[in-house]
Amino acid sequence: MTKRLYKSSTNRVLFGVCGGIGEYFNIDPTLIRLICIALVFGAGSGLAIYFVAALVIPEEPRF
Repeated sequence: MTKRLYKSSTNRVLFGVCGGIGEYFNIDPTLIRLICIALVFGAGSGLAIYFVAALVIPEEPRF
């Protein structure tokens, strides 16, 4: 079975991007959220990256 990156349907705050990345790498999504917030305030590009990821990463399939 191949590992695929999806937006999380269970661990979502806004669009499920950070939850999906956390599930993919098997780490706490809160760490991903903190990194994203640091990118927003530090480099300013985090918000754009987040919304592009929200558009590009597919929804988790529901079986």
